[in-house]
Amino acid sequence: MDKIVILDFGSQYTQLIARRIRECQVYCEIWPYHLQQCDLNSSDIKGIILSGSPYSVADPLAPSLEEKILNSNKPLLGICYGLHLLVKTLGGKVVQSQTREYGKALLTIMEKRGIFEGFGNEMVCWMSHGDSVKEIPPQFQCIAQTETCDYAAIVDDERKIWGIQFHPEVSHTPLGKEILSNFIFNICGCSPDWTSESIVKQQIQWLRNTAQKEKVVCALSGGVDSVTAAVLTYRAIGDQLSCIFVNNGLMRKGEPEHVLRNMEALLGRGRVIAVDARERFLKELQGIIDPEQKRKIIGRVFIEVFEEEARNLGDATCLLQGTTYPDVIESISVCGPSVKIKSHHNVGGLPELMHLRVIEPLRFLFKDEVRQLALELGIPDEIVWRQPFPGPGLAVRIIGEVTENRLEILRDMDYIIYQELRNS
Repeated sequence: MDKIVILDFGSQYTQLIARRIRECQVYCEIWPYHLQQCDLNSSDIKGIILSGSPYSVADPLAPSLEEKILNSNKPLLGICYGLHLLVKTLGGKVVQSQTREYGKALLTIMEKRGIFEGFGNEMVCWMSHGDSVKEIPPQFQCIAQTETCDYAAIVDDERKIWGIQFHPEVSHTPLGKEILSNFIFNICGCSPDWTSESIVKQQIQWLRNTAQKEKVVCALSGGVDSVTAAVLTYRAIGDQLSCIFVNNGLMRKGEPEHVLRNMEALLGRGRVIAVDARERFLKELQGIIDPEQKRKIIGRVFIEVFEEEARNLGDATCLLQGTTYPDVIESISVCGPSVKIKSHHNVGGLPELMHLRVIEPLRFLFKDEVRQLALELGIPDEIVWRQPFPGPGLAVRIIGEVTENRLEILRDMDYIIYQELRNS
């Protein structure tokens, strides 16, 4: 399958670039610019995009452009900082502007070809930069400019290297998606084969190859990620999958019944092990008022309950998780994991504790792609579009100690608000 690689230099818009490309039904991945293990010469990689960055190329610690990127002979598109890196590395000149340009600009297109194929003479674009190109490298030519930016788009036709000063990935550049589309189709030669149907077929085969004959256990929350992962995996390996649903007593009104009813319809009767651990969670939360402490207790007790039930299965060797692409990007991002605001409430401690091999069939999908995949699998709209809910549930919405009475009041309030919004 054709693939575009986006090298991330720390831009806040990097994931937007990936989203726009995938909207064109072309698969792409985000790699940190410094990732050493990546093979850019792989035949399935059809092109490389260099993202923007909060850095200036003049900064002593600014990310640099590795030689292997230029030696890959893949078509390149540098966006903002990516343009500056190309220019500086290839012998041009980049200077720091006295004033930062931020906002809409009118782009004049001098040559309507390549990334500007099918365009008119002018278009609106979005600028956000402090550096500017002063001189372009040898063999490059300017093909677009604005009133304040002499080199808004440049190209080296022979090496298929393109650079643009503006951001095509943001909605403020109305024709930005068309620019990216021209790059991936006309210049890189990609095929539009990244569809929900193809993803289902591909991941079913991947799951069969990965799981082989091993037993897989899934911590089912009832959210769209875990449900989609479970249904997809069941399609692939059938009875090798066991799902465990832990009712912690902290869920929305009627949610446990809702989850079990839907999973019975999707997987068949008896496919989900339901564990009523309401009393256990409430007992552990007695007297606790700090939200962070609540999260840690809920996470610990969940792991304990899940481990007990999973061990009763006896021979499970794999853990199915609904990890999505933003989680993966965060874990290997250009700046490393973000500063912790709160502890994560997923099942992170389980694989190490139980010596389980993790299987993550959704790990390269964004949330909207998971939802489209869910629809392709026949998962009901009420699950696909249900309002997301935190893992610790109602406990973190209660100021002070968590009690059954407070939970009931909050459950009713949440239900009333949800119904009013739904009916409005």
